[in-house]
Amino acid sequence: MNCTAGDEHAEQTLRPTLPEDPRGRVIAAANAIHDSLAAWPGAAEILTADGFLGRLGESALWAVETIVVGAIDHGCTPEQAVDVFRSLWYYTVGEILVRAHSDRRRARVEESADTFFSGLDTSRLPRLSAFGDQWPALASRETYPQGLEAFVDGLLTQAMAVGRA
Repeated sequence: MNCTAGDEHAEQTLRPTLPEDPRGRVIAAANAIHDSLAAWPGAAEILTADGFLGRLGESALWAVETIVVGAIDHGCTPEQAVDVFRSLWYYTVGEILVRAHSDRRRARVEESADTFFSGLDTSRLPRLSAFGDQWPALASRETYPQGLEAFVDGLLTQAMAVGRA
């Protein structure tokens, strides 16, 4: 990724208004990363290797800083805060890449909802068989914001429980 182009994109997309509470700041920064990458999914593809932070400018690192500081302000140790960021990064980039690849696939091949799970053995996979014609629509719903909140709550709760142990 061209650092200058990435910095310009980050500068234009990564500055939401942050809430006061640490959890809210973590969620707002992760949502900003998600929205920025959704607008430029090719960047997500490039930024999938550990060590990618060294390739980012301060405009993009602002969101990382916000997540780490939010986790620390919530009570995480610095090490736990890095773990929170990394877990959120993997969740976010994974979601972006799956959506981007699914969109490209849909553009190439229109899949019939009627045949998505056709041919399944209903005695062995009764629930999937029942969802069959609904699965593509259900799987394409936007669930990132709800999943992000649940994920952040779980990560912060887990970090706090480990810190008390």
